Amino acid sequence: MSKNAKIAAGGVAAGLILLIWLPWWAALLIVLGVPAAAYLTLDPGQRRRLRRVSRKEIGH
Repeated sequence: MSKNAKIAAGGVAAGLILLIWLPWWAALLIVLGVPAAAYLTLDPGQRRRLRRVSRKEIGH
């Protein structure tokens, strides 16, 4: 299992657990908000590097 697959599986598991304890909208807010907040904490150079790596993985 690749590193990205493990992260995705962990995210799905965390999302399912949150759906049991919280209303669906609160779980959705957390699942979408945490990665967005992490991205916003990066400085501009790190954001550029992350976008460049993401494009290479897509095949651009």
